[in-house]
Amino acid sequence: MGTVKVNVDPGICGLKSEITIHSQDMMSATVSIESDCPDIRKIGENIKEIDSMKDVFAKLGDSSVYKLGKTFCSHGTCPVPGAILKGVEAACGLALPKDVHIEITKVD
Repeated sequence: MGTVKVNVDPGICGLKSEITIHSQDMMSATVSIESDCPDIRKIGENIKEIDSMKDVFAKLGDSSVYKLGKTFCSHGTCPVPGAILKGVEAACGLALPKDVHIEITKVD
């Protein structure tokens, strides 16, 4: 348990986010979001404490984080909701912190 920071460079939009997640136990985490994106800032304003067991182990799209993403985020491929959950997972000690990479290469 502890505090983790997750920095997200989402790609072509260039609207970076820094997510700070703190947990004192494996059960819950608090989330703070600084973002260049107004949609992600709205998620941050509406996310307070996350039930890690319920949200980290929810089916894709069923967590409170993805529900907030659906409510506020206007771009369906935004990686920030997943990044929030990966950070919660690490902060709560449910997984070791490890970077996630998506590499996109155009092939002609």
